[in-house]
Amino acid sequence: MSRYSQEPTDLTGLKTVSLHGRGGKVHTGLFARPHAAGTGVGGWLDSLPRLLAADSLRAVADAIWNARQAGKPVMWGLGGHVIKCGLAPLLLDLASRGMATSFSMNGAAAIHDLEIALAGYTSEDVEAVLPDGSFGSAEETGREFNQALIEAARDGIGAGEGLARKASELANPEFAPFSLLCGAHAAAIPVTVHIAVGTDTPHTHPHVDAAAMGTATHHDFRLICTLVRGLDGGGVYVNLGSAVVMPEVFLKALSTVRNLGHGVRHFTTANFDFLQHYRPKVNVVDRPHAQAGGKGYAITGHHEILLPLLAALLVEREAAGR
Repeated sequence: MSRYSQEPTDLTGLKTVSLHGRGGKVHTGLFARPHAAGTGVGGWLDSLPRLLAADSLRAVADAIWNARQAGKPVMWGLGGHVIKCGLAPLLLDLASRGMATSFSMNGAAAIHDLEIALAGYTSEDVEAVLPDGSFGSAEETGREFNQALIEAARDGIGAGEGLARKASELANPEFAPFSLLCGAHAAAIPVTVHIAVGTDTPHTHPHVDAAAMGTATHHDFRLICTLVRGLDGGGVYVNLGSAVVMPEVFLKALSTVRNLGHGVRHFTTANFDFLQHYRPKVNVVDRPHAQAGGKGYAITGHHEILLPLLAALLVEREAAGR
């Protein structure tokens, strides 16, 4: 016998409804189908459930394809890990197909790409070199990164164009095809680099010129404002692997151009990352569409899987002409 004074609620008077009359948000028409061999990536996409992230992936692919067909921009904002995962060749291929019209990156992405152009490798073992203070002290990286910014400020161009020019001048021909900076420079695809002072290893190099750095990266903020203005009416902005810098830059650029009288509305945004952080969720997926139409999508997974998958879907769609 229970020692509690409270009695369990009597459920005999509970009213029920018919399952058949109630319905549900999920039904068998939305379920996955087994993949049919020989149907390719497009067939695989069709076999996915018509639910949640699978539908989001379809929607992002549709938005990029439709933007390309309509001559609207498809902007890609990149974090450093994207470059370290070896994805630059895929981004450049998408650009050659009109499905990447500009690249905007944080300082880390630019540093990794510059090192790839120069040496064919990047991403030092931080734990091994941090104890003696030699982390981030590569002479060529610091010298050439800072020199590119000095020359950019001198010539009235942005950090992205300056770094792309420098990477192209100094690249080892064997490694240039793997560099986003080199490929974008050759094709005159706009690149902007958005530097947060103190976050990147070249900021500690003796050759650093803080005034030139600020001038060059602020030029790129003004340039990304121009690029964002073009999203109106069907463009796409994809944030790929930047948790803080690029989401903040994108939102500020969007607010700036709207403040200047450009009604950027009815476009698509997407955030791809292996974690859904606060800033990408609100600054890329949600806030840009408040009272402005359009839609944002959040897709979670590893860059080295998700981007090749999305790129394959777009290439297959181009081949099918639909």
